[in-house]
Amino acid sequence: MNKTSIYGLTFEQLTAWLMEHGHKKFRASQVWDWLYRKRVTDFAEMFDVNAECTQLLADHFVIRTLTEHLKQESTDGTIKFLFKLQDGNLIETVLMRHKFGLSVCVTTQVGCNIGCSFCASGLLAKSRDLSGGEIVEQIMKVQLHLDDLKQDEKVSHVVVMGIGEPFDNFTNMVEFITVIKDQKGLAIGARHITVSTSGLANKIVEFTDTDLKVNLAVSLHAPNNELRTRIMKINRAIPIEKLMESIDYYLSKSNRRITLEYILLKDVNDRTEHALELAELVGDRRQLVNVNLIPFNPVDEHSQYQRTERETVRAFYDTLKKQGVSVSVRLEHGSDIDAACGQLRSKQMKESKETDNLVVG
Repeated sequence: MNKTSIYGLTFEQLTAWLMEHGHKKFRASQVWDWLYRKRVTDFAEMFDVNAECTQLLADHFVIRTLTEHLKQESTDGTIKFLFKLQDGNLIETVLMRHKFGLSVCVTTQVGCNIGCSFCASGLLAKSRDLSGGEIVEQIMKVQLHLDDLKQDEKVSHVVVMGIGEPFDNFTNMVEFITVIKDQKGLAIGARHITVSTSGLANKIVEFTDTDLKVNLAVSLHAPNNELRTRIMKINRAIPIEKLMESIDYYLSKSNRRITLEYILLKDVNDRTEHALELAELVGDRRQLVNVNLIPFNPVDEHSQYQRTERETVRAFYDTLKKQGVSVSVRLEHGSDIDAACGQLRSKQMKESKETDNLVVG
């Protein structure tokens, strides 16, 4: 029997499953508490749940599906985990320390097919989606690491911005959010969860209709179709006009702010004319839109791009401000380790391949 991760079940799904297998409704609350409050890693440790129930769970589910393959720690407190999945694939998860709390960036796919020309995540094509349980377990692994430190720290914020396109794994991503939001468990507030998409317009509409009330960030990175198509091939299928229509749907239905992410690439999209064009694109959405400027993390495989100088970042920022656009510059974390998303995974897989070649030779 192929066992699946228990973390992939929402509380309602766990309750229904246990009742279908002859157990009382209250058992679900006990199991949920052991999983997310007491954070056990073995069903046998659920001491107030009868043996028949724990054995049933052990026969059908597993708690641990990820193993720590590598961990990099930065001087600023950022920790990048490289986890190995049961099938041997590697994924990245990042813990970041902020003044407002502890944030974890999770991965939703093994590889990525979006193919943004500046992104390390897309260096390796998508091989599969992560299950909801595998996404949840990334949070649990980080929380268990924090528990081991015995400093009474808890994951307070989550960003779905790791390897992969979250909206290309929509159902599992929604289940993940439902689990981590549950007040009986991790209780991570909706306003503390942000999902980032490269701009799958139809999924933005579907996401809006779920009414999850979490934050949405859209990777824009260029103010016009010609430039965006050059650096993001997804723009060929979903041009900016169609993307902005879905954003307008989100703004009108949710009445929540949205973040437009804009990575600054030297002499590519960082000139004053680009800032003015971006301000025009934001237009009368100014009250509900924030532009987040992102410094580029150089990647060897994307050597055609360079980092924008600090003075140019400031000029771009000031131009948007003068046009009445809400704008921020993303704080950098882990600059002394493999900072770019997907960079550590790609590096490890490359080194592993080179080692295999040496052994074969």
